[in-house]
Amino acid sequence: MDPRPAAAAPSSAGNAIVEMTATALSRAIHARQLSCVEVLDAYLAQIDRFNPVVNALVAPVDAQDLRSQARALDARLADEGSLGPLHGFPQAPKDIMPVAGMVTTKGSPIFRDQVPGIDAVVFERMRAGGALFVARSNSPEFGLGGHTYNSVYGTTRNAFDPARSAGGSSGGAGVAVALRMLPVADGSDMMGSLRTPAAFNNVYGLRTSVGCVPHGPAEEVFLQQFSVAGPMARNIPDLALLLSVQAGFDARLPLTRRSDGRQDWTGALERDPAGLRIGWLGDLGGHLPTEPGLLDTCHAALSAFTDIGCSVEEVRPEFDLERLWHAWIDLRSFTVAGANRALYEDEAKRALLKPEAVWEMERGRALGGMRIYEAACIRSAWYECLRKLFERFDFLVMPAAQVFPFEAGQDWPHAVGGRQMDTYHRWMQAVVPATMAGLPALAAPAGFGPQGLPAGIQIIGPVQSDLAVLQVGHAYDQASGHARARSPLLAV
Repeated sequence: MDPRPAAAAPSSAGNAIVEMTATALSRAIHARQLSCVEVLDAYLAQIDRFNPVVNALVAPVDAQDLRSQARALDARLADEGSLGPLHGFPQAPKDIMPVAGMVTTKGSPIFRDQVPGIDAVVFERMRAGGALFVARSNSPEFGLGGHTYNSVYGTTRNAFDPARSAGGSSGGAGVAVALRMLPVADGSDMMGSLRTPAAFNNVYGLRTSVGCVPHGPAEEVFLQQFSVAGPMARNIPDLALLLSVQAGFDARLPLTRRSDGRQDWTGALERDPAGLRIGWLGDLGGHLPTEPGLLDTCHAALSAFTDIGCSVEEVRPEFDLERLWHAWIDLRSFTVAGANRALYEDEAKRALLKPEAVWEMERGRALGGMRIYEAACIRSAWYECLRKLFERFDFLVMPAAQVFPFEAGQDWPHAVGGRQMDTYHRWMQAVVPATMAGLPALAAPAGFGPQGLPAGIQIIGPVQSDLAVLQVGHAYDQASGHARARSPLLAV
């Protein structure tokens, strides 16, 4: 029996707008077939319909204010022309980075009432490109953990089963895209924060290469090379549409790359995949524990690659993966502790932090400089290991998550595949290989497990090969069809 949710047709003409792909929606707005006000009203109705069930979007903007902004965008399009491909698109910036004039809590009661005066660079670009910010997308506190819940807004629930986790930290974004509450969405990814919710909600999420998309502002702009910003969407052209607005050099962030320019990524997605060599990493030779059925579901998705003419070969990197894990958590704790040192040093604010945040900060503060340097050397050796592997393979593929969406009331999976997890994020170890090597990784729908819950794979490319990853992802999407399975909620 096929466990995938059955497809359902849109229930009304109003739903037809939110069912459009982002690329089709952009064309319709620019052809004046749809007004920005019509688009806004359709999405606000969809948000009213589903957000009370899943709690994906928080801090909503007043609807009348939004309609005034939408009318202004319609007038701008008529009189002066388009601001860009997102002209008139309802968007909900992730509640981690600042948005001018919108509350930015970072999921923490410490910042419950914080309203910044500036935009993060990626939001600055989206706003300048015509996006209409209707709310924030929910995130766990400081983006820590692969499950979107916090004490400010509560828990975000899975798009396919509201009793389950949405993943995190871009959980609100993933659910909003899956349930057509947003045409596309932004997210960020340090340890799978784009990839886990994409896998849990049957959508696409791209962890971009370091420097592809500006990620800031930040007080430290040279050392931080783990957190990246990127897009989420229901298909690859839509993903590329948002990326075309997000990507490109910014002098305020010196690690960003000029080579991407501000190109339209959507125009170069077609590529003949025949003959491409795919290396299947699987569970890294048994190193990664997985929930029963997860690995089989992901392995079955490989047939889409062979269907489009790729060869697939199982491979295991010759590397001490436990050593890599410990280097990773040292570098992560060092980064988290440094970025949040003022919060930890203020006793009143420290008392408001969740235990996992305190654990990260205390670990990071206790690390010596030589240990950090050693972790960086291990990271460099891992990059070299994968660089050599890419001499044999064009892309590497592995699960995007080690579990199916778990119960929403659970803080995190404490055991996976019969193994106890020794940290709050060990169950997410599958996302570490791409992060530690600084490689682009596309989370792609892989089908549904025995209980009808979504699973995802990662398509990992060589260094700075973001476009190539999107190209093979596009071919995979067309062949597999997994992303076209719809949430049962949409049929109600």
